[in-house]
This record gives sequence, C-alpha cells and structure tokens, in this order.
Amino acid sequence: MKEYNKLVRDRIPEIIRNSGGTPICETLTETACLSALDAKLQEEVQEYLAAPCAEEIADILEVLDALCAARGIPKDDLLRIKEDKRRERGGFEQLSLIHI
Repeated sequence: MKEYNKLVRDRIPEIIRNSGGTPICETLTETACLSALDAKLQEEVQEYLAAPCAEEIADILEVLDALCAARGIPKDDLLRIKEDKRRERGGFEQLSLIHI
C-alpha cells in the first residue's frame, strides 16, 4: 500500500476507492491546512521546474486558488493587487535581469 501523507485533490479518495483501495483521510485544522497547502505549493513548483508544462502550471494555479480561499483572500482582491503592482512596477513581459 502506498503511503502519501500529503494533501491531495478532492476526488483522489474516491478514485482510490473505485480502484479497490481504502484511503484513510484526515480532516485538517486551519493551521494544518495552511501548512499542507504551503507544502503542496512547494511540491507543485518543484514538479513544474522538473517538467515545465501547462499541466504543472495549472496545478500551481489550483493550489493558489485553495490558498486564497483558506486565507480568506477573494480572487477579485488578489487580481486587483496584481494589477496595482503591475501598474506601479510593471509586469514580466520584457524579462530583463538587473545586476546591481
């Protein structure tokens, strides 16, 4: 039996049951949830760095959505902050490195 001890997508326990397994699921406290989401974000970023592709970026976005929800940050607020920063400091279209 595989042991994961990590945050998984909502349907993973159902998928495991449908394939004959018996997942053991734990409901996380708010603190544990935030910690698990932070760890999941690190995991997904590492997977993206190992194999850069749209699927891995989508996984990162999914975790970011969950982090916003867990921290009570409305997506509209996040997008507004992003646009404010873009107006003040620019985006990353030119992809310039600076050496100081």
